[in-house]
Amino acid sequence: MTNGACYPEVGPLAAHPRGSLLIRSVRPYGEGAPVNVLIEDGRIVNMSAPADQTADNVLDAAGGVLLPGLVDMHVHLREPGREDTETIATGARAASRGGFTAVFTMANTTPVTDQPIIAEGVWAKGQKLNLCDVHPVGAITKGLEGASLTEFGMMARSQARVRMFSDDGVCVDNPLIMRRALEYARGCDVLIAQHAEDARLVAGGCAHEGPMAGRLGLPGRPRTAEEAIVIRDALLARDFGNRLHICHVSSAGTVELLRFAHAQKIPVTSEVTPHHLLLTDEPLDRFDGALRVNPPLREASDAEALCQALLDGDIDCVATDHAPHGAEEKCCDFEHALPGMLGLETSLAIIARLFVEPGLADWRFVARVMSERPAEIVRLPGQGRPLAVGEPANLAVIDPDSPWTVQPDQLASKSKNTPFAGMTFNARVTATVLRGKVTHRLGNDS
Repeated sequence: MTNGACYPEVGPLAAHPRGSLLIRSVRPYGEGAPVNVLIEDGRIVNMSAPADQTADNVLDAAGGVLLPGLVDMHVHLREPGREDTETIATGARAASRGGFTAVFTMANTTPVTDQPIIAEGVWAKGQKLNLCDVHPVGAITKGLEGASLTEFGMMARSQARVRMFSDDGVCVDNPLIMRRALEYARGCDVLIAQHAEDARLVAGGCAHEGPMAGRLGLPGRPRTAEEAIVIRDALLARDFGNRLHICHVSSAGTVELLRFAHAQKIPVTSEVTPHHLLLTDEPLDRFDGALRVNPPLREASDAEALCQALLDGDIDCVATDHAPHGAEEKCCDFEHALPGMLGLETSLAIIARLFVEPGLADWRFVARVMSERPAEIVRLPGQGRPLAVGEPANLAVIDPDSPWTVQPDQLASKSKNTPFAGMTFNARVTATVLRGKVTHRLGNDS
């Protein structure tokens, strides 16, 4: 592994506003008494400003929690090609409402993001909006076909500065292609992210292969399909030398394999989605297409193992796998529903419910798994930074005790396919700040 010294810098970022912002009465990491945080020209300049401090703009946090802006390594914004289900604009708005200041949008667009010009188009639209930083993920193989590699170097050197490559949506099945990808990525010092599912084992499956699927007569997708690819690719990373990231871990067996890889000092990182932490396959008897996702929701024992692995650091971070779909693609037979669900606007609330509210972890843990660690994995400068004087003002303000009910029609996403409709959560993002600019203020979004 390299130290990242030659890793491509971020392309030109949208300018932060000149002037000052005062965040009044906020608790950094949810600790101690509220303080007033002063921001000037996009950077934190005072973490204990006086109560009568003047500023160009004032944001009253009412004693809320201040965290570094959240970073999502795994979203689908559907543009180009499926703007009927999501656009960079609607996805970026959803991200800002969810507390995110940077997201990485996957390459399975139409056309596939396998050329610099496509990546640059995604990057430029995100920067023009300036709601959150939208980083395009490049495809590992041309057209996601698994046959030949894309030009990693050209995309890494493009204006978009692509720093992660994935065929997410499909697995890179061919071990020789995966080996070449790891070797090529090592030379470019970029990250390979694998959708770990052996297509031969999941063909035709739509639910976790277990008692529930058997009772309902649904074709299954076994844990083995994920675990076989995870161990294969971990060994390839060990012997052919580049960082490997495992997308949307879903099984207890994968957790054990990750522990093995870490013990062998193999450079493997991983993510878990909020829905795989909170949900199981128990509600599948409703045959609700909103619950269809790949990898599938599994059993309670898997969800418990994933939660513990995130606490222990065996899984590095949380990523939403935000996947919008139109109503016609979800309101159909479960087997024919397209896999995926929304996640950007509910993820923080779910992590707070699972870990902070029962006292299993504190807000520093949330900052680590939803901001600091993902920014470290993709080596993203300016994001996931400590709350300290001199640091970029990429921030999220959370009210930890503001009950709200998920109502699909009120979500910013263009699609409404959420399995959390009607569920009530306590924590809520009340404001998001990108380089000193307020991109979301609860009740004031346009």
